[in-house]
Amino acid sequence: MSIASGARAGARWALVPVLAANMLVDALEVSATLVALPAVGSGLGAPVTRVQWIVTGFAAGFGGALLLGGRLVEWFGRRRVFLAALLVFAAASLAGALADDVDLLIATRVVKGFCVALTAPTGLAIITASVPEGEARRRAVSVYSLFGAAGFCSGLLLAGSLTGAGWRWTLAFPAPVALALFAAGLRVVPREPAGTGGTGGAGGTGGGPRRYAVVAGGALTAAVLLLVYALAGGAWAGAVAAVAAGLVFVRAERASPRPLVNTALLRHAPLVRSALGAAALNGSYVGFLLVAALDLRRAGWSSWETALGFLPAGAPLALTALYSGRIAARLGPARAVAAGALAAPAGYALYPHSGAGGVRYAELVPAMSLVGLAFVLAFTALHLQATGSLPAGLQAAAGGLYQTCVQLGAALTPALASALYATSGRSAALWLVTAVGLAGAGVALAGLAPLSTDPS
Repeated sequence: MSIASGARAGARWALVPVLAANMLVDALEVSATLVALPAVGSGLGAPVTRVQWIVTGFAAGFGGALLLGGRLVEWFGRRRVFLAALLVFAAASLAGALADDVDLLIATRVVKGFCVALTAPTGLAIITASVPEGEARRRAVSVYSLFGAAGFCSGLLLAGSLTGAGWRWTLAFPAPVALALFAAGLRVVPREPAGTGGTGGAGGTGGGPRRYAVVAGGALTAAVLLLVYALAGGAWAGAVAAVAAGLVFVRAERASPRPLVNTALLRHAPLVRSALGAAALNGSYVGFLLVAALDLRRAGWSSWETALGFLPAGAPLALTALYSGRIAARLGPARAVAAGALAAPAGYALYPHSGAGGVRYAELVPAMSLVGLAFVLAFTALHLQATGSLPAGLQAAAGGLYQTCVQLGAALTPALASALYATSGRSAALWLVTAVGLAGAGVALAGLAPLSTDPS
């Protein structure tokens, strides 16, 4: 190998850890805030229906901005978008940690979700563009995926350690890490060739198409946020406003010469089925952990005890991340999805639904372990099922639509679960997440029957 090729290889393998570390920080945002959420609510004097926004606001910003984020990368370039999003993410982390008003904290969570909608897929795109196809790229993507899977466990342990000293430390921790990644990114994220990013291109990125894309992306984000507001607070005005924002999104998409959503994908049964199943699985999962976090805090568990209790729900995925593709291939994606979709509601049902006494570890571990098993079996298989039978030219668009549904599930189900927990107690909230999980299982079982995969 020449000195020049060796230098390029070294640069690539300096790049991968930076991008993978960012993915870890993105992933720990959810688990860390789930553990810290009861302490945040106590510290700011916020009720459950307000403090749940710390989780759902992040997911709403993430899911609402993913489709528009892809266009921003096209217009401004991967490097600029990635680095700018890191800076904003760091600023929002610090502002959230210092916030004395719950509304300001919620706003920072939505902004952080938007930033992650830019950094997570863009990091993978940078790897794809920078690392040659073949074994080197497979290793790089494996490292990237492993860090993402490990982020959930890292967030649990981080929050368990820091929240005891003060919930603000848990929210502030990502700020210096993001700044360090920004500094490293300035050195290792490659510049794109002149003429790419913000200079037009295929499909037309002029003022008209850009305007439609921005309106559609903004309307989608507004619709999700308003729907979360309506579900969490039972406000009919929010639901009506969400429908109005949804109509703006549809109108902008229909008028655009290049809509954010390729409507041909909506006729691709495996993608639609996988997106609905993933939304149900992720939404019920986050909703279940939110209810459990509130319930365990009420029972007197410390943040560290809660973090350890949640580990069985996240550790299996981290431990098997490098083998998840093989597991899905061995079982077959449809069977793996069905098995995982059945394990999740079984875990929710095992959590004690009633009783004045506190939950014991012996009762918690089986429920959390089944939920962790569900993700091992189903999550990678869902993604493979969603995109595997599509032509290469449609897979990126399908992945964006699929991930949007994953995050929307994590925004909507926990919002309704928190409202039920506040008004009707633990049992009603748990039955809701179990019902959502069972709905996902129904979709997965339907997928065992042969269906057409023609997206045209």
